[in-house]
Amino acid sequence: MLLPTEANAAEAQEAIVEEFAFFGDWSERYQYLIDLGKRLPDFPEAWKTEANRLQGCQSNVWIVPHRQDGKLYFSAASDSSIVSGLVYLALRVYSGRTAEQIRATPADFVQAIGLSKHLSPTRSNGFSALLAFIQKTAESA
Repeated sequence: MLLPTEANAAEAQEAIVEEFAFFGDWSERYQYLIDLGKRLPDFPEAWKTEANRLQGCQSNVWIVPHRQDGKLYFSAASDSSIVSGLVYLALRVYSGRTAEQIRATPADFVQAIGLSKHLSPTRSNGFSALLAFIQKTAESA
């Protein structure tokens, strides 16, 4: 379960934008995404089931929401290095927040760092599916 390092989702997004601004081109940004994906906490093999697989992704992505102390936490993994980095970014912004905070936080960092322009259509669709799953989980919480 990825715990937030920033006090709130807005600060997490600002930190992500600042980090990506450091890199001059997209080959460096992709490498950074791959490195971020390696920071995802271990995800139990037993959780890699069809029931936990995110629909809408070309790569395999498994996600399990948890509720604790009034906050939603998400554990997730992917079989793709770049997608793992995208998962890490989403969890950094949304995991460990209240449902209200999640619902009130649009994923502005996606546009701000240029992800929407530089992801393949299949990765973009998968990332959108991940963000939609997180929002839907917050709505039903």
